[in-house]
Amino acid sequence: MRDYYEILGVERGCDDSALKSAFRKQAMQHHPDRNAGCEEAAGRFKEINEAYSVLSDPQKRAAYDRFGHAGVNGQGGFGNGQFHDVGDIFNEVFGDVFGDMFGGRGQRQRGGPARGNDLRYDLEISLEQAYAGAEVEIAVPVTMTCEPCEGSGAKPGTSPTQCTTCHGAGRVRASQGFFSIERACPRCGGSGRMVMDPCVECRGAGQIRKTRTLAVRIPAGVDDGARIRLAGEGDAGQRGGPRGDLYIFISVKPHELFERDGLDLLCTVPVPMCVAALGGEIEAPCLMGGATCDGQCKIEVKVPEGAQTGRTVRVKGRGMPSLRGPQRGDLVVELFVETPTRLTARQKELMRELSELCSEQQHPKAAGFTGKARKFWDSVTGQA
Repeated sequence: MRDYYEILGVERGCDDSALKSAFRKQAMQHHPDRNAGCEEAAGRFKEINEAYSVLSDPQKRAAYDRFGHAGVNGQGGFGNGQFHDVGDIFNEVFGDVFGDMFGGRGQRQRGGPARGNDLRYDLEISLEQAYAGAEVEIAVPVTMTCEPCEGSGAKPGTSPTQCTTCHGAGRVRASQGFFSIERACPRCGGSGRMVMDPCVECRGAGQIRKTRTLAVRIPAGVDDGARIRLAGEGDAGQRGGPRGDLYIFISVKPHELFERDGLDLLCTVPVPMCVAALGGEIEAPCLMGGATCDGQCKIEVKVPEGAQTGRTVRVKGRGMPSLRGPQRGDLVVELFVETPTRLTARQKELMRELSELCSEQQHPKAAGFTGKARKFWDSVTGQA
């Protein structure tokens, strides 16, 4: 007879994990269902199971290591007309892969309490609510335990009876080829019980659908895509099981003035051309809340002399609060220099006078651009 270690392709000192892994690989490869009609595969599969049935048992393995095949004859191998329970082997080795497909020692209890489903609720809030925090009421459709029957599904004063098909197990077995396959009982739906006189309120379901109103606290500083978990606010469990959880997914509506970048708030503010040239102050909007804005929704921003469009001015501590600490972001004001329109005759006259008085020193970018443009024109016309 072939050596059992050689059959499974493992070393003699291998541990249980390596032994089980080797058996999985070999058994899946040579399984009769994968090799229909192949006598060689059937014989190989029988040989693999015999080897594993001995080596997976510490006492049998010790006897085999000491005395070889003579030490295990009549102790659970296939040699002397005894057949090892292959279903047990498969349940032990493949149970974590195929769950309840194989019966045996790993079978889970059925018909017991079941946890309720988790629920999702999409909540849209304003940037102001995200900035200062808020308490929002939401209406959530949830499954609740029927009060008249206390979740049993049976009419008050009566009780469910044991299912006559599965005898309360909630599962039934059916043989399919080499395996014995389990599935939920078709008569009781896997509960193991039957309601002969159903509750009028829930019609035997034990649960009803209602809309619950909940007050949700939105923390200050919450960002778009954040998730809030309300433990135990999901669907009711079955047969006395715990409730599921409610997950609230936050989305923040786009704001007409501000754009959020992390903890910073970005805002574009128009600046009169004269203020941009001479420097000065402008009013910029800011979100109200706390001491950072002093109860006002606007703030004075200093514009440096000669400011150009696109320049930013950063106002410390006027941005979004952090969820994880006392720090705040900044308000970043982007300046947009606005050219005046609909000038009067006098204003146009003054603008022309100013234009005549200005030199390249007052327009350094224009001067630099003109120089580059001249070089380009000369290279095109061949005058360079």
